[in-house]
Amino acid sequence: MASFDFLVLGSGIAGLSFALKVAPHGRVAIITKKRSADSNTNWAQGGIAAVTSKEDSFEAHVQDTLIAGAGLCREAVVRTIIEEGPERIHELIALGMKFSEREVNGTRELDLGKEGGHSKRRILHAKDMTGREIEAALLQAVASQPNIVMLENHFAIDLVTTRKLGRAGDDRCVGVYVLDAKTGEVEAYSAPSVVLATGGCGKVYLYTTNPDIATGDGVAMAYRAGAAIANMEFIQFHPTCLFDRRAKSFLISEAVRGEGARLLGPNKGPFMDRYDPRLELAPRDVVARAIDSEMKRTGADHVWLDITHKPARFIIDRFPMIYETCLRYGYDMTKDPIPVVPAAHYQCGGVQTSVDGETNLPGLYAIGEVSCTGLHGANRLASNSLLEGLVCAHRAAEKILGSPGSKELPAIPAWQSGKASDADEMVVVSHNWEEIRRLMWDYVGIVRTNKRLQRAATRIANLQEEIQEYYWDFKVTTDLLELRNIATAAELIVTCALQRPESRGLHCNLDWPDADAAWSQRDSLVRRGLA
Repeated sequence: MASFDFLVLGSGIAGLSFALKVAPHGRVAIITKKRSADSNTNWAQGGIAAVTSKEDSFEAHVQDTLIAGAGLCREAVVRTIIEEGPERIHELIALGMKFSEREVNGTRELDLGKEGGHSKRRILHAKDMTGREIEAALLQAVASQPNIVMLENHFAIDLVTTRKLGRAGDDRCVGVYVLDAKTGEVEAYSAPSVVLATGGCGKVYLYTTNPDIATGDGVAMAYRAGAAIANMEFIQFHPTCLFDRRAKSFLISEAVRGEGARLLGPNKGPFMDRYDPRLELAPRDVVARAIDSEMKRTGADHVWLDITHKPARFIIDRFPMIYETCLRYGYDMTKDPIPVVPAAHYQCGGVQTSVDGETNLPGLYAIGEVSCTGLHGANRLASNSLLEGLVCAHRAAEKILGSPGSKELPAIPAWQSGKASDADEMVVVSHNWEEIRRLMWDYVGIVRTNKRLQRAATRIANLQEEIQEYYWDFKVTTDLLELRNIATAAELIVTCALQRPESRGLHCNLDWPDADAAWSQRDSLVRRGLA
């Protein structure tokens, strides 16, 4: 058993920021299942929403967030994160992060972008590679900290709690079992504070903008350990993903629409005016449903995104990575519209936490996309996610450092494989993986019905029996663990969706087409044994 003062699961903006905050106060292990740079953060194109302009205000940002969240945001949480955002941005810049700038009257200032749902330009960006630049700055800072150990290719299997160890008294999290993917050995790690920063679950769906790592590991582990899970029915579908199988669901940033791109139907005519007066800059749930409706109405398999009315030099300079990627697949966005479709993008629900990252399980914290703080409500406002990761990492660090508990932890016994053997047929894993992702896309997608949800619940329950049997019969592998986790994440999404008898934000149920005022500040909650 390896002991640390802090265990951080995940190496995106939330996990790295937290590790840097607590490193001066103890030994930190960052456990990440692939390379350290493999995170949702690294894929973020758009930027960070924060009030940095004199023409903007905290109140405007708060109201934009509340409107997008469709009555489910916790206003106190929204205000806290938005008001503390600028200071966290300044800390990020001090670490070496360079946001794009422009020259105004002979002076340099931040080049702020605008995205759907925002009433002002407030998106700080590094062209269209913001996440990659943030990740690089944070990893460089982490590398200089002697108190931080980075454990790459280490896959967290399950959280360890005192109840699992058979200890009497109140339950608390004391560590985690981790698979070393290189050796195949399972190791135990303990710490008085375990922080989930594992990101979301986009790979639960057949089509997603997320990297392959986004398999809902953190929310699944937390659920199995007894933590409360909230609002998992609110899965955000990004409206504009490049429609080309070779591109593997490459995201076309919302910032492209922020700079004036128009959505066009199969006949190359605009259609957003039929759905919302904010047109292409309506919140993501509105735009994604409008595209879905237009595709179903016309029978088309995609729509078009057109920014050709902008100068070619502007497009190439502002969106270099998107331009080059589209060109690689045969689409010159300076001359022609590009084909786009919606795809699963962001998990607005997750492990229920306070704004300080506290869960209902002592010793366990959750920050970033894996958590549900109340900031996003029923629909995340564009570019608020990186902001939440920064602010909540800081607050979680302050909370833990301000209330140190006992560091005397029980010993975690060695992992027992029992009579488990090496897997003989991985086809079972790959088949179930594909079936879960397809049924989630078909039955629990942008538009749902009670019958579709019930069918999904029944099939997922059957699949989980197969997966559990396989899990106990064979030695664990990363593929098996990811399958186990996406099945649990799928179960949580469907269970939460069946609880909510209304349509709100990202959850659109044709059997309950209207919002119910009684559910405006009510979370859908799931706890193991209490669902």
